[in-house]
Amino acid sequence: MPADEKAKLAAVISDHAYAGAAHLSETIDFRTHRIWIDMVSVENARTIEDINVAYRQANNVGPRAETFDQDAAFRLLGDLLAEHGLSNAKIGVDLEFMPAADFAALKRALPLVDWQDASILVKRLRLIKNAREIEYLRNAAHYAEIGLENMLNTARRGSSLSALSASWLEGATQAASANGQGLSGNWAYISVGPDLQDIKAELKEGDLVKADVGTLISGYSSDGARTYVCGKPDPLASEIYKVLQESFAVGEALLKPGTRFCDVHAAMLGIMRKRGFSEYYRGHFGHSVGAAVGVEEWPFISASNEMLIAPNMVLALETPFYANGLGALMIEEQFLITKNGAESMNKLSRELVQIG
Repeated sequence: MPADEKAKLAAVISDHAYAGAAHLSETIDFRTHRIWIDMVSVENARTIEDINVAYRQANNVGPRAETFDQDAAFRLLGDLLAEHGLSNAKIGVDLEFMPAADFAALKRALPLVDWQDASILVKRLRLIKNAREIEYLRNAAHYAEIGLENMLNTARRGSSLSALSASWLEGATQAASANGQGLSGNWAYISVGPDLQDIKAELKEGDLVKADVGTLISGYSSDGARTYVCGKPDPLASEIYKVLQESFAVGEALLKPGTRFCDVHAAMLGIMRKRGFSEYYRGHFGHSVGAAVGVEEWPFISASNEMLIAPNMVLALETPFYANGLGALMIEEQFLITKNGAESMNKLSRELVQIG
């Protein structure tokens, strides 16, 4: 990605990947190298010899590397930089993503380049979402909630944690399919009952069910959570949940352009303190969401973050309370920051809903 905004983007990719990216050639200068995967275009072939001719016409001949050819990729990168007079330039790398061994090999291959850590720049580019990214995240949140509705409708006393998770995923997958989409990934942190580490738990009277779940559309992950109770909740659980609801509402009201992230954290923690939680301390009450390697993207709604909230950020706001011996309680939604406030991408009730 060049510093000159008028310059054409460039990318070094495998010949196999290029087959799915060729339609972007007008805007991206692709340089391709061969990898182990054999593939050839044979639209007009009628015989095996026609296939052989197709290989030769595409200059797709000769031995292939046994796996990814790092040396070939770095040579092409060097050629690309040289063509643009950048062999000695300062170039940023996302070092929070690139493996250390790969970065060491890159420096050996192109020793004259002044390599710099550009991770923060990549984070800032991810932070403000365009219309397509917003649509991905909105759809992902919707599918995850359809999954929660399916989990709620199929849960019975005696249902295992794994069965609840499977029911959630089934509902989310079907919702995406009905909309002509496929999930590119999913994750679920579901707990059942008072032992938060019991992965074999089965639903019984009085159990809390915390479902912190997300689906991915084109790599963009939603992040949302709801809490359910089987039968009558413990009075202490109900009391805690009401405080979490109040803290969440205070935080939501502050999600608007110009508010500092740290002020949202202070207000939410302030409610916890006001309602008697003198020792509770949550390191963050939310974060950005998008297409990073992990679900929780920078920046965080934390005490130390003085950044300002801005339009077209998509933020997850959360109020979790984890208590072994009682259970987990949590509210989490993702919000699109608008010019005047925030729009929730979630529709499900924030109440402590009956399950089973």
